[in-house]
Amino acid sequence: MSTLASVVKPHSKDCFAIHFAPLSLTDIYAKADDPSNGAIIIMSGTVRNQTGGKGVICLEYQAYEPMALQVFYQIAADIRQKWSDVNRVVIYHRIGRLEIGEISVLVAVGCPHRSEAFAACQYAIDTLKHQAPIWKKEHWQDGSSTWVSIAACDNDCE
Repeated sequence: MSTLASVVKPHSKDCFAIHFAPLSLTDIYAKADDPSNGAIIIMSGTVRNQTGGKGVICLEYQAYEPMALQVFYQIAADIRQKWSDVNRVVIYHRIGRLEIGEISVLVAVGCPHRSEAFAACQYAIDTLKHQAPIWKKEHWQDGSSTWVSIAACDNDCE
């Protein structure tokens, strides 16, 4: 991934947001749609009822929005360098309190071919999780809670 030292401008066909409101698969799909797509791949991260075998009642997300959006823009720019056929990149992340089953993040990539769309979508979510300044507070069934950066999560988070 390129450095964030310089400000990256988003591509005109791409969409990015940090939202308090619930995320919609239908809306994200529509934003990723393009007549030249042969595939639209959507990755939906949802709040589940446990992490590492420990019961979760809800998650609370916070983000440093200006920097998070710059990370999203850079992810899309990197995708367009690696997979030049990509038509659309859409990255939306929720903030605030989310209940079990709610969508916390949606990443969509529209592309003429499925293999590139899958690879680009996986790159986007993996990079987002390691680079974006987004934190979550896990509220446990035992009444305790813990703040963690989503970058600190391994395969057992989100």
